[in-house]
Amino acid sequence: MFALLAALLVAFPALAERRVALVIGMSGYRSIAPLRNTAADARAIAAMLEKLDFTVDLSIDAPLAAMTQTMADFSRKAETAEIALVYYAGHGVEAAGENYLIPVDIRVDDPAKIPERAVSLAALLDSVERARRLRIVILDSCRNNPFKAWSGVAADNSNTSVGGDGLSAPDPSQGMLVVYAAEGGKVALDGDGSHSPFATALIETLPAPNVEIGLVFRRVRDRVMALTANKQQPHFYGSLSGAPFFLAGEDAALAAVDDKAGRWQALKPEQEVQLAALAGEGNTRAMLGLGYMSLTPDTGRFKPEKAFALFKAAADAGDAEAMFELGKLYEKGIGTTQDIAAALTLYRRSADLGFADAINDLGFLYYQGADGLARDPKKAVELFVRAADLRHPQAMFNVAALIDDGVIAGKTPDDAAGYLYAALRSGVEDVLEQLTTRPDMFSAATRRALQAELQRNAFYAGAIDGQIGAGTQRSMRIAFGQTD
Repeated sequence: MFALLAALLVAFPALAERRVALVIGMSGYRSIAPLRNTAADARAIAAMLEKLDFTVDLSIDAPLAAMTQTMADFSRKAETAEIALVYYAGHGVEAAGENYLIPVDIRVDDPAKIPERAVSLAALLDSVERARRLRIVILDSCRNNPFKAWSGVAADNSNTSVGGDGLSAPDPSQGMLVVYAAEGGKVALDGDGSHSPFATALIETLPAPNVEIGLVFRRVRDRVMALTANKQQPHFYGSLSGAPFFLAGEDAALAAVDDKAGRWQALKPEQEVQLAALAGEGNTRAMLGLGYMSLTPDTGRFKPEKAFALFKAAADAGDAEAMFELGKLYEKGIGTTQDIAAALTLYRRSADLGFADAINDLGFLYYQGADGLARDPKKAVELFVRAADLRHPQAMFNVAALIDDGVIAGKTPDDAAGYLYAALRSGVEDVLEQLTTRPDMFSAATRRALQAELQRNAFYAGAIDGQIGAGTQRSMRIAFGQTD
């Protein structure tokens, strides 16, 4: 079975783009200092995002229980969205090295109680983690620490101490951008108007038509600095997805192009100028975009040597995706002399940094064997599992098949079904097609386990019989994100 699946082309399909946003404003705190602008900021941000075709969940002055439930509900919606964005305005605090967002009903007489009475930033980041293409978290929570009296002080018999003003730097996963209103550990200003300078910059800048999202956030930074006379500078952590995105204007249709390189290559010449400005500042994502554009099939614009130079510059700066793309150029001898050893070195470096495409492709090279690389099916399976655990769609599907074939010791049909369900939720149409039209490629035990997994997630209410009939097919389409 695996030889067949290895040849399966699993590509991102041209689906209608779905955008979801969660906007949270905490203002009317009951036992700590209230905040003047945050509720108005959140409402204005929500209205702006709705005009940009986001489906918005708006939460104002939520207590802990409601905030937690809202985040859980949003996380489920984000799984089938192309773009998921969260905006939070309210108090935030660092405690014991972790960041926490403070609900309005918090009552804290001991810093050790903060983790159980607040929402961790890690949980907020998790709420967008499984969006299919673009994940953005914006935090306007770098205000004065309401627990400053406890700064640097641990409660008796506790390892919990409270940091100073602002939040500490986050550690987002690959493909997620976290935007702080001010640099980690520094304070964001409320301003003198009806909105904070940061919210004002977002409201003014995000709707700009035909501006690639990487440049949009650079403009947000510049606008905040102008509004605050350089007293406040937003800071960015993590990275955007490797494909271009436009929140407004006709270029937003690029999201429908079904391959990453094709999306970059479809950009207008003026977008290339924008990217060049970012690349000149050392932005590796812009270098990648320009590199993809230089590999266009248009013979008049095809410049493989330029692509090689751009990918190399980004790879030298530590970008995992650039290492992977540079490796492909070495492997195929495009823009440079073919060098399989150099390609393998770059694939390994990219894989070591957690880039799922590199991990998966390196798995295929070990499975099939290559020049300078002995065939090693055991190593290949290890790499496939690692890529699958990073939610690489092709790897998830293929690992499910390997489990079903008994190739991976200690794994059960339930494990195979878990990977199939995750692959289905990832939004790759070939996965839905294979499971709908060729379910018999999997054993009856795995099919039953998949039905049980769909049932656990409230998509299926039929018999657990392993028969992939109309009811199971309908449940898979809904789980995939199609409207019934």
